[in-house]
Amino acid sequence: MAAPCRRVVSRPVIQFLSSFSRTAVGKTGFRQFSSSSACRVTLQTQDVMERATSPYSLVAAVCLQRLPVISADYKPIEQQFRDMMLQMELEKSVLSDHELRLLEDAERLRRKLADDYDSDEEGSHDDQEIVLAQDLEDSWEQKLKTFQPAPRVRDDLDKNLNSVERCLADSLVLLAEQQVGGEKIWLLPQTQWQEGETLRQTAERALASLPAAGFKATFLGNAPCGVYKYKLPKAARTENSVGTKVFFFKAILSDSSPSTAPNKSIMWLKKSELERYLKPAYFMKVNRFILNL
Repeated sequence: MAAPCRRVVSRPVIQFLSSFSRTAVGKTGFRQFSSSSACRVTLQTQDVMERATSPYSLVAAVCLQRLPVISADYKPIEQQFRDMMLQMELEKSVLSDHELRLLEDAERLRRKLADDYDSDEEGSHDDQEIVLAQDLEDSWEQKLKTFQPAPRVRDDLDKNLNSVERCLADSLVLLAEQQVGGEKIWLLPQTQWQEGETLRQTAERALASLPAAGFKATFLGNAPCGVYKYKLPKAARTENSVGTKVFFFKAILSDSSPSTAPNKSIMWLKKSELERYLKPAYFMKVNRFILNL
């Protein structure tokens, strides 16, 4: 009796289930097993076991961008195209109400200087002061001369890397100084994943845990836009901890003027400035999904 048992145990599980499905068990009303379903269950079990015993720790990071507040300066070819379109619009457009009024005033003045002018036509305006369209233009020009537009370039803020109000015509990315191992480096805000939360919730927690918390951000979806994997130094590796996988999530700053004061532990940088503060391998991964809008 022991020999048949040993033969059954030595046979592969899938082959055993396949032979079991061909027996008369199907006549009793039980669902039959198939080799494909057995493979699927086996693979799912292996996947769960691999995730449970993965030597890589999970980290979620947020790529928070502040979009441009003002329009960028025109390039030479853009300025030429703009002037051409304005000229075409001027040539094909009809006269505005103000332009029609200028023509009426000019015609009225011409008739006053001519011999065929009849003062009775202006009888309805005897008790009112007539304001000509040219007088309105003069008053508008005086107001324009006193108007001072806000400067597009502000040296005091543009050089302050900790201010969210710098470089208003560019898109900025938030970096945070964080402790990794035994050193502090500049990274996209990140934190360790905890059991029971999604990676997006981890990224939201990373943003809320900054020293200058209070940013109102809109996350762009639940799926990460990039991943960065690195291994720990050999001296720091263990059987259950080999390295870290960082998953990046995109977000847009909703409130461009946070209530908190600028903090030295964060920086707002243009895409062209990131390479000076990020590690080369880390920068290569981040540079792929940051758009210079």
